[in-house]
Amino acid sequence: MTQESRRRAVVTGASRGIGRATALTLAAAGWDVVVTGRTVREGEGRVPPRTQAEGEVRIAVPGSLESTVAEIEARGARGFAVPMDLSDLAGVRSAAEQILDVWGGVDLVVNNAVHHLAHARLMETEPETLIASLLANHVHQVAFVQALLPSMLAAGGGTIVNLVSGSADHDPPAPPGEGGWGLAYSSAKAAFGRLAGSINAEYAGAGVRAFNVDPGFVVTESGAARGGTDKIEEKGFATTPPDAAGVVIRWLAEDPASSALLGQPVRAAELHHQLR
Repeated sequence: MTQESRRRAVVTGASRGIGRATALTLAAAGWDVVVTGRTVREGEGRVPPRTQAEGEVRIAVPGSLESTVAEIEARGARGFAVPMDLSDLAGVRSAAEQILDVWGGVDLVVNNAVHHLAHARLMETEPETLIASLLANHVHQVAFVQALLPSMLAAGGGTIVNLVSGSADHDPPAPPGEGGWGLAYSSAKAAFGRLAGSINAEYAGAGVRAFNVDPGFVVTESGAARGGTDKIEEKGFATTPPDAAGVVIRWLAEDPASSALLGQPVRAAELHHQLR
């Protein structure tokens, strides 16, 4: 396969966790991959705590864009990193421009990144927190898609996969810190979950397909570092392997039969078992 004919993917939030695992799954299958995230070099990763009650601490986490790119290249694919912070609209648009400048267009966009704000209980949730979460996790994600979509249309099609969350359509089983989640996160994820339907309504006829993929409950490096995942498991949420979403996303992008799932939530944990 020549470089000109190789498939090109963008995976956001790929310095660690589901994004990294997805990028490596695609690379191993012959995709070239652009990865975005905030942590550029190993050792720089810091995340906020799980809940607001834990204060303003920043927790060290492994993973970086440089490490992910090195692993992509070790699998024989081309990779390059574009730093991107979802909370910065200008930076999101600039990242999309950089991707198009280098590759001209993309065949697959995986919107995996999330701007984590420490979960707060209802009476502790400030309007500013709700706005910040909605902007980063919905509005700015839409802007990223808007910047890349024209290149897909010009090429005759492509696939957009949005990583959604069960918190968008399920009530929390407990308060934040006791196995549940905060309103700022779940409400932004609910808004983000409407994006795929709009894309399909307007552009499916032009060859662009969009899917919502629920990765399930995955204990990522950030989740493990924050702690508290045991309380979530105690509420009945079984864990899903970090690479399950990547296996499913590859199938969605490569197999035309996946169009049968348009308009449906794609449960990675369930479909992963069928595809193995």
